[in-house]
Amino acid sequence: MKAVRPQSLLELITFELMYVGFMFEGLFGSNMSFSHDMSDWLNMNINREWIDTNVKWKDFGTGVRLGKLARQDKISLVLYDCECEVEVDAFMPHMHPGGEAYLVLEGEVYDDEGTYPKGSIVWMNPGSHHNPKTREKTLILVLWPNGVKTI
Repeated sequence: MKAVRPQSLLELITFELMYVGFMFEGLFGSNMSFSHDMSDWLNMNINREWIDTNVKWKDFGTGVRLGKLARQDKISLVLYDCECEVEVDAFMPHMHPGGEAYLVLEGEVYDDEGTYPKGSIVWMNPGSHHNPKTREKTLILVLWPNGVKTI
């Protein structure tokens, strides 16, 4: 097996998450998504002032805004910032051709698969789809290894 040397931090993060995803897919099947609450040992202090000053936001007018942090080829790293009382359909139902990994930095995310409080990391397998919702003011760090498509 030839060693892979990532060219950037974004490639390294994507490579590691894809490896974990493929490992779980091999163990549990292709429809397996997983999450883990890391809030008991992960302490995060979010600098909202820095985020608001340095992140360029796209406001969807639904109480949800998207901030693009990094992009390389089809790989994207973004922030979602959600008001506490967003509309039920603030997030469009969507699918992830290359999977999705996200870390809940503030608030809580929930969907048909479960509830993910602050400190939760969630992996969605390639081809998976969902329609997430939030409770409270919520900030989510999201990695899309191969983009996102609305369904």
